[in-house]
Amino acid sequence: MDSDARQHFARLADAVATRRDQAAFAELFDFFAPRLKSFLMRQKLSAGEAEEIVQEVMIVLWHKADLYDPARSSLSTWLFRVARNRRIDRARRAANRKLDEKDPLLQPSAPPAPDEMVEHGDREEIVRAALAKLPGDQVKLIQMAFFFGQSHSEIASATGLPLGTVKSRIRLAFGKLRILLREDGIESV
Repeated sequence: MDSDARQHFARLADAVATRRDQAAFAELFDFFAPRLKSFLMRQKLSAGEAEEIVQEVMIVLWHKADLYDPARSSLSTWLFRVARNRRIDRARRAANRKLDEKDPLLQPSAPPAPDEMVEHGDREEIVRAALAKLPGDQVKLIQMAFFFGQSHSEIASATGLPLGTVKSRIRLAFGKLRILLREDGIESV
């Protein structure tokens, strides 16, 4: 790149930095984006990955053009350095994201034994039967809290009940459920 071109690009970068000049930015984008993409693809990145990094580099140019110092390097050198650093950062993040396939936390749990499945099914029936013995308004609140995952505040808003009432009715319902389940031989809820 000759010195006239270097000075021209430095002036365009200055226009972006000082005036947020969109025409100057567009000219820089049109010139550098394809060259940056080609450079990144030669570094073994896919076209999509290269385009993403080019977008990031051009965003850096738009927001941080004031950091470019024409006395230290050409704009081309500055942008390619930013692109190189982004590529390295992406590679480091990808390396850190690799999962150990043998990690016990990533292994599926063993299917439950048949006797556990029967016990779970029996327990489920007992809990359903105990819930059926509760007043309807308490069952509704328990369903909202535990089956639909709503917070006490969300339940209060949805039902129009005061927050304290929601909390006390749920606590009361659990107290009754504990008693009913103990009668059926289940110790904890």
